[in-house]
Amino acid sequence: MAPEIQQDGETLPQNNNTYTRDHEALHKTKVTVVGSGNWGSVAAKLIASNTLRLSSFHDEVRMWVFEETLPSGEKLTDAINRNNENVKYLPGIKLGKNVVADPDLDNAVNGANMLVFVTPHQFMEGICKRLVGKIKGDVEAISLIKGMEVKMEGPCMISTLISEQLGINCCVLMGANIANEIALEKFSEATVGYRENRAIAEKWVHLFSTPYFIVTPVQDVEGVELCGTLKNVVAIAAGFVDGLEMGNNTKAAIMRIGLREMKAFSKMLFSSVKDSTFFESCGVADLITTCLGGRNRKVAEAFARSGGKRSFDELEAEMLQGQKLQGVSTAKEVYEVLSHRGWLEFFPLFATVHEICIGSLPPSAIVEHSERKPEL
Repeated sequence: MAPEIQQDGETLPQNNNTYTRDHEALHKTKVTVVGSGNWGSVAAKLIASNTLRLSSFHDEVRMWVFEETLPSGEKLTDAINRNNENVKYLPGIKLGKNVVADPDLDNAVNGANMLVFVTPHQFMEGICKRLVGKIKGDVEAISLIKGMEVKMEGPCMISTLISEQLGINCCVLMGANIANEIALEKFSEATVGYRENRAIAEKWVHLFSTPYFIVTPVQDVEGVELCGTLKNVVAIAAGFVDGLEMGNNTKAAIMRIGLREMKAFSKMLFSSVKDSTFFESCGVADLITTCLGGRNRKVAEAFARSGGKRSFDELEAEMLQGQKLQGVSTAKEVYEVLSHRGWLEFFPLFATVHEICIGSLPPSAIVEHSERKPEL
């Protein structure tokens, strides 16, 4: 029997199909991607292909864009919506006609049930402050952001920052994911880290998974997130090795030492971190791909070739077309944690990377770290 509605005191039958469509529309999950750089645009592409396919999701995927004016004079948002392509950060790749770029953060997240955060980590505290009081507690979030905030009381992971400031649950997604390769639909893997709710982890898996992008859930948010964060510091070290033409044996040694320090640092910060996490895509696989082909490695190589005479800020502006390095700022943040806790002697590679980045040591010191006496 068709559902009934009240109108002017009279009971009228309601069209079953109309009622069902409206009811389903009200309960479909809406997704917003907060960020529109290289990786943010790829994330929107992945998600948009799945929201069209999965009946439980609204087709439209909103993507918040930090507005910029292109050399042509056109606004970046307008260009994305007109071309169905992020012409600045992911040129030549169609995002999906159901991706809608929005320069208004409040409007972009309005009504969203699932928020995907993917911006440079140094911007996240400001973004969260703008969203306080505007996000419902039942909204689910996921962070694709590699980095951490360091405060007087200690390090704060970005997922924790999101959870604490917005009052919502936050998973993480990390992995061996060079964005341009995924955009071209080359086979890749990723890891979703979750705390307790396996069901929401599976929902994120369904939202991101495609035949060429395989996602695996792991109950270890801090381990997954720290892998994604710390591997950028090791990639800076690998770039120094490449810039000085030290060879593959040296680079392999630096990567192994780096993985050891990643694991030790993570477990010293959070006893809950699992050893097995380092063998997931977010761990050793992400370390390998970032040390072979990532932007941190690329810019660190140029820094070493200049003998440390050209700053990372200068090289970033010249080489990355508006994208941001994460490894240099993360190395600084890690160094602050190590120094504050008296752990410098346990992490000679991490400490050396930071000291090279700020000019206290030459790039060649990357292979002398075991001989130096750390400041305590």
